[in-house]
Amino acid sequence: MSLSHVRIVGSGLIGTSIGLALVQRGVAVTMVDIDKRAEVLAQDLVKSSTSEVPDLILIATPINAVKRALESEKSTPVKLGFMDISSVKVKVKVDVQTVGISSAIFLPTHPMAGREIGGAESARADLFIARPWIMDSTGVNSDLVRAGRELIELLGAHLVEMESGEHDQAVALVSHLPQIISSLLAQQLNGSPTSWLNLSGSGLRDTVRIAGSHPELWKEIIAANNKAIKPLLSKFISDAQNLLSLLDDEKAISEFIASGNEGKAQIPGKHGGKNREYSYLPIVIDDKPGQLAALFDECAIAKVNVEDLSIEHSPGQLTGLITLALSKEDSDTLTTHLREKGWNVHAARSTVQ
Repeated sequence: MSLSHVRIVGSGLIGTSIGLALVQRGVAVTMVDIDKRAEVLAQDLVKSSTSEVPDLILIATPINAVKRALESEKSTPVKLGFMDISSVKVKVKVDVQTVGISSAIFLPTHPMAGREIGGAESARADLFIARPWIMDSTGVNSDLVRAGRELIELLGAHLVEMESGEHDQAVALVSHLPQIISSLLAQQLNGSPTSWLNLSGSGLRDTVRIAGSHPELWKEIIAANNKAIKPLLSKFISDAQNLLSLLDDEKAISEFIASGNEGKAQIPGKHGGKNREYSYLPIVIDDKPGQLAALFDECAIAKVNVEDLSIEHSPGQLTGLITLALSKEDSDTLTTHLREKGWNVHAARSTVQ
């Protein structure tokens, strides 16, 4: 069967983003939330309604609200069953058992996507494109599994099959520990002189970006997955203590940085594929309105694809540094094009991402 109607319980960032994406692809959506203000806003954004029995009920609430949502929804008519998108899976499966819903009609999933700012106001229909979406289909009714796969494909995500316990260990490493470390680093900035903070560049901003995440959301995630997080955090603390004793040893410091290089190289490239070699093209622009837009116009004219960019600019500085990440071919093309147009382009450097 093809999905025709999904009932989404939870009108935050993820739930509303799923609703927006499904409606764009012709699937009717009903948005539900215990917070009526959030529900009305999400439904207005999604602009979809139907009286049909839903194919599935998607639970998109915070982790600590999943059990209550299941209790509220278990008597709601539904054709296939339930699906969730919680970031911790073992706890949710326990909640399902406690509520008395058969595991055969509950499909645990987790999209690895999000934004620092939550709420329906931040929802985007393209939030899941090319992002991993984890599913644990063990013991789940095959029709519900097919519906879950269809939903994930409709949203443009990349399906990853993974057992719930392994999932919780994996996200502890690649999501929950980074959040903790980013927040710890950002805490060190509290009370620092403004004159010091004015020296901040992209390195600091990149490292503390996720420190802007929602405290109420993350307190639930970290507490729910604490068993998987604790050994990772303990090892991190041990490694930091070891480094502290070696700060006057240049050889040890070099080995420490090199080990970090090796770890970074393990991260898959764009869209989860093999790492690609990019050229990083530095372009100096004047600090005046319209320069960045003009640069992107030139990229379009040259027909090059910008994979990423960084902006370096200090207060009072008359120029800014834009660094574009492109393929080697596109970097060469854009360099020639911009220099012909009089832009201040510097030599590109290459690295694997």
